[in-house]
Amino acid sequence: MGILLAITAGIMLGFWAMPEKYIKNYAFENAWGLCYLFMLWVIPFVVAFSMINNFSQVLADVGAPVLLKMLIPGFLWGVGMMLWGKAINYIGMSLGFSIFIGTIIVVGSLLPWGLSGLPELETGGINRAKIITILVGILIIFSGIMLNGRAGILRSAKENTDGNKTYDGSMLTGIIIAIIGGVLCTGFNVALEITHEGEVAKNIISDMVVAQGNAAWLTSVASMFIVYVSGGVFVVPYFVIMLSKKKLWGSFKVPEAGKNISLTGLMAALNFAASIVFAYSSFVLGSEGGSIGYAIFNTLSVVTAVTAGVFAHEWKGAPVKAKSALYLGLAAMIIGVLIIAFL
Repeated sequence: MGILLAITAGIMLGFWAMPEKYIKNYAFENAWGLCYLFMLWVIPFVVAFSMINNFSQVLADVGAPVLLKMLIPGFLWGVGMMLWGKAINYIGMSLGFSIFIGTIIVVGSLLPWGLSGLPELETGGINRAKIITILVGILIIFSGIMLNGRAGILRSAKENTDGNKTYDGSMLTGIIIAIIGGVLCTGFNVALEITHEGEVAKNIISDMVVAQGNAAWLTSVASMFIVYVSGGVFVVPYFVIMLSKKKLWGSFKVPEAGKNISLTGLMAALNFAASIVFAYSSFVLGSEGGSIGYAIFNTLSVVTAVTAGVFAHEWKGAPVKAKSALYLGLAAMIIGVLIIAFL
């Protein structure tokens, strides 16, 4: 059941940006502004307050000092999420997902060493075998990111030659945006690992959630609420400013408005639901949730996004070398994730 839930969560995350392809006559700011409003504020509030008993009291018990400490990395995570949407708009789902998620895995695998120190053996001393295994996995994933970047540049060169550019902006700019976004999105983990008076934030949240008679796994829902809402502190005002600056408020009134709003809501729901389903899968898998579950979740999300991008004709007309680099990069990322998780 835990593995099936992780697979489901990965597929949901892989498809979360797909509805954007069917939004008509909306600028980037209109489509993604609505999506992030739903995803970072509306849905987290509805889900957290409906699923967690006495959630207001949980937040009060966690306390302002902890919430404020979590705000800054959560804010940075929000910037990263916004850049992810920008990257997908620049370079498509296939590359946007693989480069973004690949960067998160690389940085996220090293992050615990900076926060908690190097992995140690049960008998004491540094676990050199584990360190080497993780570094090998990271190197392979990084090679996958490089191959995906090459695939994008080759595709872009062909499009420029043919005169049928598919995406806005330069391919290199989109790749850089995806990498920066991936780095900033590790702020999610930083927010949960921040300490207050010697206690880790996620443990404080867990204690307060359980104290109100809730199941332990709902700690993840409470944690996501805090980080998502913190991310919205940047993202929502950003889009409000950009909509005003570009005078795009009137652009919401198009014949397809109802359909467009529904599609942005679907995008938001898929993203947040994927996080919740993964959180529950980790709870079901127990000690294996952080390794096996995480590997399945991330791998399936990238595989799904790349496959969806191919079926959506993102790579139509791309040279064989570009497609080969894409598939090799995807294979390298999958192998790297599996090495980190299972060996």
